[in-house]
Parts: sequence; C-alpha cells; structure tokens
Amino acid sequence: MNDGLFETVRTFPDADAMERYSNLVGLDSVKERLEKEAEVMLRPDLIHKWSQEQHGTKLPALERLLQRPPLFVFAGDVGTGKTELSQTFGDNFARGNKIRVDLYCLSLRARGSGAVGEMTRLISDAFRHIHSVCHKKPTHDKKPTLATILLIDEADSLAQSRELAQMHHEDRAGVNALIRGIDDIATAKLSCLIVMCTNRLSALDPAVQRRAAAIFEFVRPNLRLRKHLLETQLQGTGIRESELTNIAEELGETKHRSYGYTYSDITQRFIPALVLAAYPKHKITHDLALKTLGEMSPTPPFTAE
Repeated sequence: MNDGLFETVRTFPDADAMERYSNLVGLDSVKERLEKEAEVMLRPDLIHKWSQEQHGTKLPALERLLQRPPLFVFAGDVGTGKTELSQTFGDNFARGNKIRVDLYCLSLRARGSGAVGEMTRLISDAFRHIHSVCHKKPTHDKKPTLATILLIDEADSLAQSRELAQMHHEDRAGVNALIRGIDDIATAKLSCLIVMCTNRLSALDPAVQRRAAAIFEFVRPNLRLRKHLLETQLQGTGIRESELTNIAEELGETKHRSYGYTYSDITQRFIPALVLAAYPKHKITHDLALKTLGEMSPTPPFTAE
C-alpha cells in the first residue's frame, strides 16, 4: 500500500494517455529528445546493440552515458506542456518497446504539515515504495519487462535550494532525503526514471540540478509553432494561410504586453472559445478569431513571490 503517498498510479499502455500524448502538437523536438533519452536510460540493451552494430565493439563512452542518475528535469513557464508530457510519455515508451510502464505521481502531501521529521519520512517512504515495486535493469543486454516512472510535479516545493538563508531546517532535511532517494535508485540500477517538473529551474537545489541526466526547457510557442497549432486545430475552416499567420501573430508578444499565449492558453482556452463563439449558427472565420482574442488575455509569466 502507498498510503496516499501518490496522487495517481497509472499503467501504460493506456488509450487516454496515447491520445493526450499525440495531441501535444508543437513539442516535436522535445518529444524526440525525450524518447531517445528515456530509451537509453530504460533500454540499455539497445544502446549496446547499436555500439556493436556500428562500431563492432562496446564503446567505453557508453559507461559515461549509462552511469548518469535516472533523473530528468522539465523546466519552464506555466502552460507550456511540461506536466502533460510528463504524464503521458510513458505510454509512448510502453508501446514502442512493448513493455509495461507504471507511473507514480508523488502527492504534494509529501510536503507534510511541518512537523519535525514528517517531510523527510514521507519522502523516504515514497522512495522506499518505489524500490519495492521496481525491477532491476536486466543484465546481459536483455530487454526489461517492466519500467517505472516517478513523477514529482511542482518539484521546487520539495527540492528548493538549501542555499536559501530563510530555508527551514525541516525543508533542508527533506531535500537531503530526496537526494538520497535519487542516489539510491541510481545505485540499485533499477529500471526507473524520476521526472521533476518545475516552473523555476533556478529554485531547484544545485545538487538536484547536477544529478539531472537531462534538463528539458519548455518555452511559450514562437510564431512558427503558434501557426502550426492553428493549422492543426483549424483545418477545414477555410481560413486562409495569411489569416492564420495574422492570428498567430496576435497570439504572440504585442506592443501592449511582453509575452504571448502559452501552449495551454491556445489549445485549452482560445480554440474552445472560438468554436463556441461560432456554434451553433456561424462559421469560424478570421474576424471571429480576432474578436475572440480581443476578449481574452494570456496567462502571465510565473513569478516567485
């Protein structure tokens, strides 16, 4: 029993996750890199096979690659797709490699109530549970049968830098427990990935950042990606390419504001609002899109208090 340590536990393949992953349009470069990094981390047999096929030997460089801690950090502003990707990429890995993947989403309950030792105990319990359910990476270049992903969303609330002068002793102890948990999973060579999502990369403890095998930075979509999102979502409406470009420009930075719409602003707010503005008696048009935008505003960038 995980005793409420995890908000959700999901098993992939999962049809809903597959759909959500495929709907993450505009994150292709991040997806491609993530797929490769996850495969190297969880399927070392494949990188060994590649080395033999391409170079006829097991390259010494592979040891450096495979000795990295199994930690990925997803960092970026609110609404840029990092949480959605972190919750769904396990399905793509499961399907591509034909193995089961279990996703454990750490509950913010791990912050505890502030009682002495509580945060440390909860984090330690969570990692202890992950240890109990994880399989070891198979030896002799065999394919694993199960992989596990531990997702820590809003990671800066748990892994805040210990260098902050105002940081409470209990919080420091909690960060120490988190780092120990990461190191223990790496040392045990478990078939496990730890993914941390944060709005503030700079707020993460330096020791956590140093352990990250990969840091993925998520930004608000540029003009090209905004137009790509519109082309994908508004296909069949008859809106001309030049008009789509104009709408995409309006979704970006303007002379009145220094930031544009986030990924989720466009896909979860603007597009649904536009469809509803046309329904049930009108067509979706360029003018209606601009009118809809005039009644909205993008999510402001995240700023620490």
